[in-house]
Amino acid sequence: MQILANILKRVAYGITLVLLVVVMNFFLLQLAPGDPVDALSGVYGAITPEIREQITQRYGLDKPLLEQLAVYVGNLVRGDMGFSYHFNRDVSELILGRMPATLILLLTSLLFSITIGTILGVLASHNPKGPLSQFITAAAVLGYSTPIFWTGMLLVILFASVFPILPIGGMRSVGVPKTGLANVIDVAYHLILPALTLAFAQMAEFSRLTRAAMLDVLGSDYVRTARAKGLSERRVFFRHGLRNAILPLITMIGLQFGTLFAGAIVIETVFNWPGLGRLAFDSVLRRDHPTLLGILLFSAVLVVVVNQLTELVYRAADPRIKAA
Repeated sequence: MQILANILKRVAYGITLVLLVVVMNFFLLQLAPGDPVDALSGVYGAITPEIREQITQRYGLDKPLLEQLAVYVGNLVRGDMGFSYHFNRDVSELILGRMPATLILLLTSLLFSITIGTILGVLASHNPKGPLSQFITAAAVLGYSTPIFWTGMLLVILFASVFPILPIGGMRSVGVPKTGLANVIDVAYHLILPALTLAFAQMAEFSRLTRAAMLDVLGSDYVRTARAKGLSERRVFFRHGLRNAILPLITMIGLQFGTLFAGAIVIETVFNWPGLGRLAFDSVLRRDHPTLLGILLFSAVLVVVVNQLTELVYRAADPRIKAA
């Protein structure tokens, strides 16, 4: 019962947080420069004042802000995320169409960053003053301080002119079937560069965290006790060291997921990856507020859900933490 009560409490907290994000996003977009009707005029050419008035009334842009917010929240409660000015489609259809590409990119990047970052952190902690540890630490600092858009552009230039062995844009090759094994291989081939670029900074973060956690754990009393009992160094390192050092990584996964999602907007634009980040970029340029609000809402829900799941996993992994 305590677990169920804790889950319900987390769900209520998450819903409240998402509602606050919806209200904040709505007013922030109203403060942004530019008018959606002016943006539509730029696409379809000059429009008469009568047509401009019709467009304004059709999308409810002539109503007071609080009334527009009430209509928007009421539509969300009914499952209606609005209608895109520019793409002339329901926002929910647009998001569902682009969501698989973004999820593939995010999950692959997260897998790369956790796996490679943890391995590098473990190697760096094995001999902290050795040359390998110093090299990994320096590379982690470089990776953490390098902007991902710069890394992406560098890789595009490198693989476009010097080593033209990987595709530098898009998600699929022309002529490849969109189903079956050929499609999976083709998407994976296009995924390598954007996923590695997005994961680059996160690898550095996981590497630094793993190294610090391992050094902290290996210097603790129970590890000294395990060594005094005669356990092999390998067993002490992996069973007593790595097993306990992984706990902080669980928290980091939840925190870094939001950062990854924000980075996806840049990476999808650099590599022309047809996901939600690219859609958000196009929506900003065209002042398509309903689409942008829908993407921000989706990202907020995704980050809140991942953070809540991360906390539940952490509580399950560490019995010392009591359910609040």
